Amino acid sequence: MALNEHVPKEDTFDSTRDLLREGYMFIKNRTDKFQSDLFETRILGKKVVCMTGEEAAKVFYDPEKFQRKGAVPYRLQQSLFGVNAIQTMDGKAHLHRKLLFMSLMTPEHQERLAKLTRQEWQASVPDWAGKDIVLFDEAKKVLCRIACKWAGVPIDDGEVKDRGDDFAAMVYAFGAVGPRHWRGRQARNRAEAWIQEVIEQVRSGNLTAEEDSALHKMALYEDVDGKQFDSRMAAIELINVLRPIVAIATFITFSALALHDYPEYNDKLQSGDDMAFDMFAQEVRRFYPFGPFLGAMVKQDFVWNNYEFKKGRLVFLDMYGTNHDDRLWDEPNEFRPERFKEWDQSLYKFIPQGGGDPGKGHRCPGEGVTVEVMKETLHFLINDIEYDVPDQDFNISLKTMPTLPESGFVMSNITKKNA
Repeated sequence: MALNEHVPKEDTFDSTRDLLREGYMFIKNRTDKFQSDLFETRILGKKVVCMTGEEAAKVFYDPEKFQRKGAVPYRLQQSLFGVNAIQTMDGKAHLHRKLLFMSLMTPEHQERLAKLTRQEWQASVPDWAGKDIVLFDEAKKVLCRIACKWAGVPIDDGEVKDRGDDFAAMVYAFGAVGPRHWRGRQARNRAEAWIQEVIEQVRSGNLTAEEDSALHKMALYEDVDGKQFDSRMAAIELINVLRPIVAIATFITFSALALHDYPEYNDKLQSGDDMAFDMFAQEVRRFYPFGPFLGAMVKQDFVWNNYEFKKGRLVFLDMYGTNHDDRLWDEPNEFRPERFKEWDQSLYKFIPQGGGDPGKGHRCPGEGVTVEVMKETLHFLINDIEYDVPDQDFNISLKTMPTLPESGFVMSNITKKNA
């Protein structure tokens, strides 16, 4: 059989509407139907290869085979990542800039971020007295304040909500068309103007940035060719530090939902050690929908799985489907944190925020930060406060990318424990 003849091809002119209609399940629905780890389709008129699974992820993150340049749609750069940001780079330039981000994700930085998380959640409780609060909305504000303090970015209390909303709007513009996309673009424009001004104040000496802070490093960073960022690019990359921290609000909301849906884990976590919290956080990241898929461009012709990948072909890797692949995970649609006792630390089968080595490739360098913030928040929800969960709509639409429980998780009658 000739190469590519055995690979399923969608019998449709274009699948863009199906992608928007099916969301997270688009790729998985077809790999399950075709019983194949890859298939061909067309999205926005372009031929696309979609693939899933651990072996597919290993190939997808091979820098000799794939590149990000040309793969990130311009509309996504305008809302989520920023134009010409690190997510669009490859090769030495990417690795050089990646080291900048990795330098901000050390254990010391993570510990400081965890401490700020604990302090800011505890400081929020008095404001909730006698109110019903939406956890997702509160998390955006708390995380925006944490991110700015941690990064050294000055922010007034009165602007925290709006800035947090803007960071979240960038994230929730992914996969969106119409008003939600435009809200993301407008949010990015506002954030870039704000952070660019902060960068320029540091460079002019009108604002002192604490040494080793994200603000200090971005303001002074020199790229691989020895040139300093212009102030706009410095702002874009600093936002790429701040925005993902605010995006943890999604995982926090899912964490609270997991505690509600699986109440037996409240007792297990109360009496458990750090490993118990770690396993719970990781299972939240695996089980609940966050990133649907990732795109890359074939760098040079190669053959994998009897399929000839041609240079310039766009390829989608199914993140959600890989995290729910029953070949990789026992009963993947069951919420079972204990599965991470046996996790083999594979960089390619557990890909909630991308795969591969974060120090060398395009896997998110902030996963450790995400887990630490989630664990501190879980400690807060379990050990620091008591609250009621009123009737509400917990439905999670897999058609919307990204998604949340419809209610955002409403909490009422919140009090401090042992107050």
